[in-house]
Amino acid sequence: MPICIETYPRMSPRPLLLFFVFMLLFHALHSSDVSTTKASTSLYDCDQCHRAKERHISTNRNRLNPNEKDIDIIATYSGASGHVRLARLKMRDLSDSWFWENPTNGNNEYQKSTQESMESYQTDSSFEDNSKHSIDERNPEENKVEIPHSSLMTPMKIKRRVMRQERKKARTAELTQENRETNNHIVSAAIKRTEEFDTTVKGKYSIWRREYENPNSDSTLKLMRDQIIMAKAYANIAKSKNNTVLYEALLKHSSDSQRAIGEASSDTELHLGALDRAKAMGHVLSIAKDQLYDCLLVERKLRVMLQSTEDRVNVQKKRSAFLIQLAAKTVPRPLHCLPLQLAADYYLQGYHKKGNLDKEKIEDPSLYHYAIFSDNVLAASVVVNSTVQNAKEPEKHVFHIVTDKLNFAAMRMWFLTNPPSRATIEVQNIDDFKWLNSSYCSVLRQLESARIKEYYFKANNPSSLSVGSDNLKYRNPKYLSMLNHLRFYLPEVYPKLNRILFLDDDIVVQRDLTPLWSVDLKGMVNGAVETCKESFHRFDKYLNFSNPLISNNFSPEACGWAFGMNIFDLKEWKKRNITGIYHRWQDMNEDRTLWKLGTLPPGLITFYNLTYPLDRGWHVLGLGYDPALNLTEIENAAVIHYNGNYKPWLNLAVSKYKSYWSRYVKLDNPYLRVCNLGE
Repeated sequence: MPICIETYPRMSPRPLLLFFVFMLLFHALHSSDVSTTKASTSLYDCDQCHRAKERHISTNRNRLNPNEKDIDIIATYSGASGHVRLARLKMRDLSDSWFWENPTNGNNEYQKSTQESMESYQTDSSFEDNSKHSIDERNPEENKVEIPHSSLMTPMKIKRRVMRQERKKARTAELTQENRETNNHIVSAAIKRTEEFDTTVKGKYSIWRREYENPNSDSTLKLMRDQIIMAKAYANIAKSKNNTVLYEALLKHSSDSQRAIGEASSDTELHLGALDRAKAMGHVLSIAKDQLYDCLLVERKLRVMLQSTEDRVNVQKKRSAFLIQLAAKTVPRPLHCLPLQLAADYYLQGYHKKGNLDKEKIEDPSLYHYAIFSDNVLAASVVVNSTVQNAKEPEKHVFHIVTDKLNFAAMRMWFLTNPPSRATIEVQNIDDFKWLNSSYCSVLRQLESARIKEYYFKANNPSSLSVGSDNLKYRNPKYLSMLNHLRFYLPEVYPKLNRILFLDDDIVVQRDLTPLWSVDLKGMVNGAVETCKESFHRFDKYLNFSNPLISNNFSPEACGWAFGMNIFDLKEWKKRNITGIYHRWQDMNEDRTLWKLGTLPPGLITFYNLTYPLDRGWHVLGLGYDPALNLTEIENAAVIHYNGNYKPWLNLAVSKYKSYWSRYVKLDNPYLRVCNLGE
């Protein structure tokens, strides 16, 4: 509130001014908040008092310390004459509730002073260094620090809060940068990884293939098949209830849907209008459900349909197994034509008068010797051609081919007219082995027995699907051929050799095999690739462990191995009398209670604990029955084996595997052209 002063002529103005100065000081020290506010007006109104005000705020925090030097406060005011006057007072005389406030502006002036205090602290060098690294120059608006306006905030608290927020922003920027670097690293690693993918390899599944464009690509097809099943169930119920109209409608829509499906395996293969037929079928099924639905009745109908479907599936499985075995045993016309043409020319052109060449190489133990027992001319030629073409020194390789009397002339004629490059070929007739007779050979005696003939040719007629046809695979003629069992007589066939590599006629060689002769077998007789993986292809798969003769002598967990590419140490063979072990077990299995027919089960028994495991890369099996093999493993293997019924020279062959075999067939050969083997 302004004070009005009336001046008298006789009174000097000086004492009066002093009186008002003391009144001002008195109000400054003892007045209430209202008078204090009035006094502060003059302090704010002068520009020279701002620094004094800041010093007052910073020093007022330390008033409780008596050791600190007191601070003088200079108050400026205007006298009656209009001159500016100064007054001095001590900081200790100020009240604890003293604060600076402009009574006219109040809050706005306090905010302004607070902002000025903050800016003054930001000019401090140490704080500048700390905040300099936390400011993002790209967007300075984001780096403004908001300070809450409160009368209780001091400049030091404001400074600490500013510093905390700046540290938070700095840490946030650091984490953001680390996150960007991590993302960039992940993206770079992913790009590098995709560059290593070989997208040209056939048979690899990819989400970019057409059939995987839509994850529900067969949803409509499945719906239509389910509709057909329900339509058949409701049709049976409708027929039993004499609902002829609904019965005929269900049959009609079922046949329409079946025609729309056809041979489709995905939605893209469905006929046009299939979705409309599915909608029409859904409408008819809705009507049938309203009229005929009975939970128990529908359940019984579906159970009957399931049982009849399973019976039909079992019949089809048996029929398929029989037909596959029949196709595997049947010789195609071109393969039947080839040996006939070769045998005719063999005698007509006088090749039967020629003897074997290079007899010294045939018995030289320092060379690389192969044993191939086959009655298939074309298959044997692929084995020889593929081995020679991949050999580093073909002139050191000797092939010993043994065949039967029916195919001897054709086999010999082929290799006389198509000799492999610098390699040596010997063709022998198994009937010339006079020592191989029923008195010496157990399996030959069994094959000639009436029991085996009964099993093969009379009981359970092998040409039909009668009872007992579960063992159709054991009725393959190869089990009746001594060529299949000749592998157990290698020392007798090649008495002057130390090591020999046995090869089946359904294999293809893709790499030089000479390192196998230098493999240390660790005193074992047989070197082979093991076929067991986890619980598969172990001894319990091939042998009857319910028989004490088997269970007391062998472990069911012992790992099986593969015939087809085996390196045999013939010296160790003779020392351990392997052929005698084979004869003993064959005699005990005359009634076929220890194992079924074949050569692998007696081989597992004969070479038990005498087989050295070779690296799996030497021999990859399954190309004759498994269409899901890894193509990379096949291409990297030294030998690939078409074991199974899907032989590469048959129409049954798996198409994607056939090229590995056919590349070694000389289609320009005149005999192959005459027999149309190139088609």
